[in-house]
Amino acid sequence: MSRDWESVFTTWAKGPSDTEKTKAENAERQIREAISDSPKLKNRNIVVFTQGSYRNRVNVRKDSDVDIGILCYDTFFPEYPDDNVKMLLEKTAADATYTYQVFKNEIEEALVARFGRASVKRGNKSFDIKENTYRVEADVAAFFEHRRYTSTTNYLSGVEMIPDDRKPFMVRNWPEQHYTNGVYKNGNTNRRYKRIVRILKTLSNEMAAEGIEIAKQTPSFLTECLVWNAPDTSFSFETYKSMLRSVLAHLFNNTLTQEKCSSWGEVSELKYLFRGSQPWSYQQAHSFISAAWDYVGYE
Repeated sequence: MSRDWESVFTTWAKGPSDTEKTKAENAERQIREAISDSPKLKNRNIVVFTQGSYRNRVNVRKDSDVDIGILCYDTFFPEYPDDNVKMLLEKTAADATYTYQVFKNEIEEALVARFGRASVKRGNKSFDIKENTYRVEADVAAFFEHRRYTSTTNYLSGVEMIPDDRKPFMVRNWPEQHYTNGVYKNGNTNRRYKRIVRILKTLSNEMAAEGIEIAKQTPSFLTECLVWNAPDTSFSFETYKSMLRSVLAHLFNNTLTQEKCSSWGEVSELKYLFRGSQPWSYQQAHSFISAAWDYVGYE
């Protein structure tokens, strides 16, 4: 008997349960309290914000950890469009006295003071806060502001971190632009964009549980970005099964060669999806899309 995919996708399209949402909110609140209670951090220019799947409302059931960013504006990392802009801005700039390493160490102290050493694990890029009956698991990342200057007076504001092992040396992201663009596309597609993201993420989780290797190797962030690059017309069908078919077909056809998808961006549209030092390739994305198509049994 064939599987009723439309019924399955209708369930998968929904977000986490109210209980999971409450536990995520509890984790977020406790992390904010940890920073505000820290004598070393409470007087700095810091913003604590949610990011990732939880912030963008594309997290899926039973996979609902929360990503928290702790952004300090007291120091920033600049990126210049050319040497002339760099020279002019450096005339009025001063070397930082508050370093990223010190900032991350002070965040670790604050988290341990709040949650206990046994519940806080330091990773290369973020801290893992263990879940309990009250809160979900949380990943906490330390950031300085990243400024991508477009002139001597204008810049785009993002976030930047330095992994402990320097592999890579730095990581730059654009969480606010990602959030704004996701909301815009979701509105343009009658709230279907984020539902299809949840469906494909949950499908990937099931495929991985079934031992399909390419699904294990495909990050959920890449899955979200792939759906972002599908045209809005793919979300105009009456059923989730037809929507997903259209999305996968577009992605499959346009990841056959590098040229077809070389201009694709992350959801922020400030980083190319398949260029630079990205930890994935268009070939990997193509293999995952093909496997997802076959798993559902599309003709």
